[in-house]
Amino acid sequence: MKCPFCNHENTRVIDSRPAEDNSSIRRRRACDVCDKRFTTYEKVEAIPLVIVKKDDNREAYDRSKIETGVLRACHKRPVSTDRIEDLVDEVEADILNRGDKEISSRVVGELVMNKLKDLDAVAYVRFASVYREFKDINTFMDELKKVLGSAE
Repeated sequence: MKCPFCNHENTRVIDSRPAEDNSSIRRRRACDVCDKRFTTYEKVEAIPLVIVKKDDNREAYDRSKIETGVLRACHKRPVSTDRIEDLVDEVEADILNRGDKEISSRVVGELVMNKLKDLDAVAYVRFASVYREFKDINTFMDELKKVLGSAE
């Protein structure tokens, strides 16, 4: 494993234990050259998942795209990075537990929105406005009314 700090190839494992979800191994490593420590996670490689986009193009599943969207929606909101990571983990688990080789980006977006709705209403509306491509203020207001209606 390459050191992320100095790129040296020799690192050693200091500690190994199951991660919180018991589906991966958490390893603490130390670089033999710069002595910095870092954490890696080892997971069983799943069948490659393909995302079917709105235009019917297909691309490999990329967790970082979900993370980026959720981070953007939660920007300047009182949501911890741990909670964001938990949300992304939950969405990813939902996707992988379906057992499908292909999944629609629409389904992924809906899963994210459902989780965001429970986490932070503002982040939910931000994500929905981009994901659902609100065309005008009326569409935006309709979504706000839904959120306000379910909060009462």
